Amino acid sequence: MAGLAEIARAAGVSVSTVSRVLNRRPGIKEETRQRVLEVVNQMPHTARGVGALRRTGVIGLLVPELSNPVFPAFAEALESRASLAGYATLLCNTRAAITEKEHVQMLVARGVEGMIFVSPEIANPDNDERRSRNYYEKLRAEGVRMVFVNGGAPTLDVPDITVDEHLAGYTATRHLLELGHRRIGFVSGPARALPSRLKRAGWAAALEEAGVEPEPALVAHAPFGARGGAEAVGELLDGPRPTAVLCSSDVMALGAMREARRRGLATPDDLSVVGFDDIPLAAYCQPALTTLAQPIHDMAAAAVDELARQLDPDKPGAATRFSRMFRPTLIVRESTAAPGA
Repeated sequence: MAGLAEIARAAGVSVSTVSRVLNRRPGIKEETRQRVLEVVNQMPHTARGVGALRRTGVIGLLVPELSNPVFPAFAEALESRASLAGYATLLCNTRAAITEKEHVQMLVARGVEGMIFVSPEIANPDNDERRSRNYYEKLRAEGVRMVFVNGGAPTLDVPDITVDEHLAGYTATRHLLELGHRRIGFVSGPARALPSRLKRAGWAAALEEAGVEPEPALVAHAPFGARGGAEAVGELLDGPRPTAVLCSSDVMALGAMREARRRGLATPDDLSVVGFDDIPLAAYCQPALTTLAQPIHDMAAAAVDELARQLDPDKPGAATRFSRMFRPTLIVRESTAAPGA
């Protein structure tokens, strides 16, 4: 890599300080840590050999959080597939104490061969998409190989291994329609988030196909998470009440069911609920959650295989970047039933 000594000279600190910053050790002043990271970020990765082209047998895995069980599930599946492919992994939680950009700086400085981003920052609706796109394009230009999982960046030249969010919204709504529901709400994540927009489009398409007018009043947006699910379903229940809702994630669905129960409503007797992800808890909550399962292991295998293809210039098709879209699977459990069942 560029060498700890070179980074230390440029930052005006000791080699041991650089090592402690890159390994996230405590006891470093924030001003010093920022100065070291700024030096690492300013060094052209390919020109100085900070690791973008280095064969180390290590890849970085970046996930946005660990509180939602779907992300540890992705991390575990990615790590398992990487191990089979002969790679060690470094796992980073990008919305913890330091940002995704800072994690990337440290991974590059430590000589990883490539990176897999699960729900990268460019998919975060709170970020400036153009600025994020320029950042990833700069990394690509400097030789950093990367793959997105559920990245939601169609204008960016980075392979994206994704699940069909539109089909998920459509399939969930069709399931509820077939049970006899007509007032079907959507407990959505943030309105700007691409998964929210795609699921909403699938929801609307299924309703229109069945001759039911999609009502904007039956869509409520809230932050992803159990609290957001409770807030959004509460907003829907304060109006003309739906008989069923589909939720942007299983965690949001769990929050929605709890809020419905707090209001004296039973699931599915008074309100049918459908989630998305099929986290392990979905099969064990009360009632067990009907959901759309992401094929996590298949998606992880595709992501690792695509990164390995990029890292091996002699492999056929290495210069071609492949994106794949996987179909979600409807898992019917106990949280959905006919209206008034």
